[in-house]
Amino acid sequence: MNNPEQMLTHFVKLRGSLKQEDVVFYWSGSIYGMIPGVQNKPLFRFEGYNISRFVPVEGGYQHLSREVSVYEDPRTGEILERWQNPFTEQEVRVVHVWNDPVNQEMLLNGPRGPFTVPVTPVGDDIQCWNLDIFLTYPSPLSRKDYPQYSQNDLYQGAELFQFYVKTSDLENEDLPSVPCHLSWTRIGPWLPWMEMADRPGNLVYQCRGYKLANGYADLPSHLRAYVEQHEPQYKEAPRTFTRPNETSWTYFKKLLAQQ
Repeated sequence: MNNPEQMLTHFVKLRGSLKQEDVVFYWSGSIYGMIPGVQNKPLFRFEGYNISRFVPVEGGYQHLSREVSVYEDPRTGEILERWQNPFTEQEVRVVHVWNDPVNQEMLLNGPRGPFTVPVTPVGDDIQCWNLDIFLTYPSPLSRKDYPQYSQNDLYQGAELFQFYVKTSDLENEDLPSVPCHLSWTRIGPWLPWMEMADRPGNLVYQCRGYKLANGYADLPSHLRAYVEQHEPQYKEAPRTFTRPNETSWTYFKKLLAQQ
């Protein structure tokens, strides 16, 4: 497939919907801590979702989204509010992922050229669309100003997505949205609230998930209850395109400023 218009239409169908309706991707998995020369540790269960909608604009689409993820006890699955850090032996407050917004523009001809996503056939009727995103930029939390919470002045990480869909679904013009399964791996620095300072090492996230047929209503009841108690706006996607996007680092920085 090398037609940018067809590729963008298919991507919107698998990632969201052509009908400008809210779509939810749910995921669950585990987070591991890796330090050179030290036994790797499973630290958390990780569970969350992205709720989004695609809005057509001149030359493409705006993708309006926000996302939630919660850190859970790796044995019981309980959503954590406090956590005993096994590396420092100190108890810290857990700061869950409340990223709002997480918006993008997807254009037929954007700053990087025609719209394209790598696609690999993995069966007679299955395609894998992959996004390998490597991030390197100045950290919002500098070592000088936030020595307890910052590992490095440079944020470096990788977000590795794989979306699995049926070719026949994508080619069916009567379907504005198609079933889709997700694999997601993330490699990144220590989270600020872990209070790991500049200790060497990193976190590895391994999750899997899928598009929910009935959106928000299909989320696990305990996750919906937690969202509705703490941040009920995450029941629906944003309605306007705004920037900058929120990350765990910028969100944590705002919490510190409020304190």
